[in-house]
Amino acid sequence: MSFQLKISFLFVSVCFLSSYAKDNVPQQEPVDSAIFYYNKVIKPNSKSDLLQAFVYYKNKKDENLKQLDTLNAIYNLRQIALIQNKLGMLYDSETSAIEALNQEFPELKIIVYSIEDRIQRVRRLINEHGVKGYVCKGRRGLIELSEAVNAVFDNNLYLSDQVNQALHKKSNLEIDDFDVLLLKHLSNGLSQDQISLLFKEQNISPNSLSTIEKRLNKLRIQFKANNAIHLVAIVKDLGLI
Repeated sequence: MSFQLKISFLFVSVCFLSSYAKDNVPQQEPVDSAIFYYNKVIKPNSKSDLLQAFVYYKNKKDENLKQLDTLNAIYNLRQIALIQNKLGMLYDSETSAIEALNQEFPELKIIVYSIEDRIQRVRRLINEHGVKGYVCKGRRGLIELSEAVNAVFDNNLYLSDQVNQALHKKSNLEIDDFDVLLLKHLSNGLSQDQISLLFKEQNISPNSLSTIEKRLNKLRIQFKANNAIHLVAIVKDLGLI
C-alpha cells in the first residue's frame, strides 16, 4: 500500500470514528426542560434538586389549570406529590394526591384515613378539596372507617370525634397554611432569622424577616398570647399544629 493511500485510509478512519463518537455521546438535556426536572425527581443529587423540581412542576400545574389542560395538570400534581413524599412532607403529598384525584375523577367521593388530627388541615381538605369524610387512625379507626363509607355513600359528611369541631364557627380562626408552617418551625426552636433564611432557600413567599415578625405579632394578638412560647402552646392545644 502506497504512503498516499495509507494517509487517505487513516483520514477516512478518523472521520468515521469522530462521527460515531459524536452520535453516541449522551446529550445533556436542556436546562428547564421537562426531562431535566424529571431526572431531578427520579435521581436527585441533593434536597435542592427536589425543591427546584417542586417549583417547576407547581408552576406548570398552575398554568395547566388556567388553560383547562386537565391531563397535564394531573401529571404535574402526581410529580408534586412524589417530590413532597421524598422531602418527608407526607400530609402535603396526600393533599396533592387528593387534588389529582379530584381533577381526574371529579365525581369521586374521597375519605381520608390518617393519623393527622390537626383541625386546620381537616377544615382545608373539606372546604377546599371537597373531602367527604375524615377518619382518624386509632383504636376505633377501622370501625369509624366503615361508618364513614356508609355515611358518605348516603351523601353525608363524616368526621371522627377528634376533628368534629373542624367546621364549628368558633374554631373558624383566621389562620392559613403559611401561618401553620411558620408556627411549626417556631415550635421546633427556629428563630425568626432562621425561619426567614429557610423560607428563602425553599422559595417560600413571603420570606422577609419583617413580614415574619408582623405575621407572628398578628397571631399573638389573635390568640391573646403573651409571647412566642405561649403562642405555640395555644395553637398546639387547639390542634392547629
